[in-house]
Amino acid sequence: MEITTALGLLVGFGSMIIAHIWENGWNFWAVLSLLNPSAALIVLGGTLGCALLGFPMHELKNLPKAMGMSFKKNGFEETELVNKLVKFAEKARREGLLSLESEVQAAGDPFLQKGIQLVADGLDQDTIREMLETEIDFLAARHAVPAAILDGLGGFAPTMGIIGTVMGLISLLGNLGGSIEQMGAGIAVAFTATLYGVWTANLLWLPMAQKLKRRSEEEVHVREIMIAGIISIQAGDNPQIVEEKLKSFLSPSHRTHVGGKKQ
Repeated sequence: MEITTALGLLVGFGSMIIAHIWENGWNFWAVLSLLNPSAALIVLGGTLGCALLGFPMHELKNLPKAMGMSFKKNGFEETELVNKLVKFAEKARREGLLSLESEVQAAGDPFLQKGIQLVADGLDQDTIREMLETEIDFLAARHAVPAAILDGLGGFAPTMGIIGTVMGLISLLGNLGGSIEQMGAGIAVAFTATLYGVWTANLLWLPMAQKLKRRSEEEVHVREIMIAGIISIQAGDNPQIVEEKLKSFLSPSHRTHVGGKKQ
């Protein structure tokens, strides 16, 4: 599990709530003062309406699944992947490229399985690279969609909050005959909508979009390592050469964890 996503939500929203309680007294009513169903309806309902207007349904229905991915780690660690590719290179050098057919199911990733199968099938380097790079391009394009939606929600939510505040102030100004206490309470309720809009935008939608973008970049990087390893194996490179080529994709601190049997 990617703990930083859950931890970020907990720390972000938790710190705001604790600060509010700190200022208004450590009691149950201090928490309740942040609750405003009508403001929540304006912000959340209005944001959802904007999303429906701005994006097609087939993209929106995949958003919950994409957001769930931000709580999961990528399938491959980079060092684990490099060691796996070096082992494939060792097997191919000992037993030939056809021997890699038995490794396809053990590859552990559909993209890597496809690449190893293309090598075992005897396709040339240019064809393998073109096919795999095309798949990466479409992968990145698919990943960009939920991130764009979340960026959109991050822009819509504060605006909906301002609209909710204006609506609350209009209602308040239409009933100026009340007491000062009533007016103060009305103003506080009106500004709760702005709070909800800014909260959801900056502690949910925009950070989640950033996390999905970063996850996509990491996945593309991992697949670029796969392509480099697959092409090197197809070229018949010595496993040590394969390892050194792939180490260039890793940070210096991770390179020390790479090591396979050399031929």
